Amino acid sequence: MIEIKIADKSNLTELMDVRLEMLRIVNSMGDEEQFSDELVECSRNYFLNGDQTTVLAWDEGKVIGCASMSYIWIMPTYSHPTGKRGHLMNVYTNKNYRRQGIAAKMVTMLIDEAKARGATEVSLDATEAGKPLYKSLGFTENTAGMTLKL
Repeated sequence: MIEIKIADKSNLTELMDVRLEMLRIVNSMGDEEQFSDELVECSRNYFLNGDQTTVLAWDEGKVIGCASMSYIWIMPTYSHPTGKRGHLMNVYTNKNYRRQGIAAKMVTMLIDEAKARGATEVSLDATEAGKPLYKSLGFTENTAGMTLKL
């Protein structure tokens, strides 16, 4: 039976393990490639101190999925009156567990949490593979985004 629950500090090892597993896949990294100490330490610190919620999916004591909602404040607008935005990140399900609705349950749990925390908007950066999931949950595409790497 798959169990999905909000992670806490006692889950730091599992949080780090599944995040690095996901990053290896997303970045086409081999098992021999190492993550920088900076990435590992900053990720660990963010899980411990960041304004975020992460859920983990478990199957018989093993983490098989994760999803995170990071919270940021922007200037309130007419259509976004609180200025609190959730940014959905790191939605990942182990390949042996995909297409079972696990990701949808994790994301829905995070959306409900974002509403309870006063967020009036959720953003995300979707892969092509993830777009059908997000569309099924009510997300719409836009072309407004631009970034500047510093």
